[in-house]
Amino acid sequence: MKVIVFGATGTIGRLTVERSLADGHQVTAFARHPERLDIDSPDLTLLAGDAMDPATVSQAVSGHDAVIVTLGNGLSRKGTIRSRGTANVIQGMHEHGVRRLICQSTLGAHESWANLNFFWKRIMFGLLLRPVFLDHELQEELVRVSGLEWTLVRPSAFTDGPASGSFREGFAANARNLTLKISRADVAEFLKRQLSDRTYLHRAVGLSY
Repeated sequence: MKVIVFGATGTIGRLTVERSLADGHQVTAFARHPERLDIDSPDLTLLAGDAMDPATVSQAVSGHDAVIVTLGNGLSRKGTIRSRGTANVIQGMHEHGVRRLICQSTLGAHESWANLNFFWKRIMFGLLLRPVFLDHELQEELVRVSGLEWTLVRPSAFTDGPASGSFREGFAANARNLTLKISRADVAEFLKRQLSDRTYLHRAVGLSY
């Protein structure tokens, strides 16, 4: 399968590129500076571009079978790259007839708000990361009404470490006793899995230990 990853040099994007290549996919890594990936594979294409530029994004999407969005602002707590970039991706997919969209969001968005504890509701998403959270919520709204074959992936807080393959997924919005943590490697493995698994088609799925 020909796959393009937007936000390919981020912590999740990089791992998703690696795992998609390992699974035999042909991968295009889209980022401002894709050369930073430093991955050597004949199945990898590096494509430099700005996700905020609709024309560049549309051209990049052409010829692919699926799109994975892992856009983010790094350490910045502001910006609208997630929603605006995803809107450009959706537009490009419609222009070129690409149907499968896998988009990384965050646990806590929309109905999954009930999964969070006091710290995440009031301190992190309620105060410190409020702009980031609102951008994720808008991003999800755009994906849901896109008319595409979409899956929204809602990981909890990232940790380092290898993929365990053992985590909770697809739990109810009122599920409790979650650690609200998951490794980046497990998230990337789950994102890659969605390329061949339609279990969560047209669904938002939470991930947590």
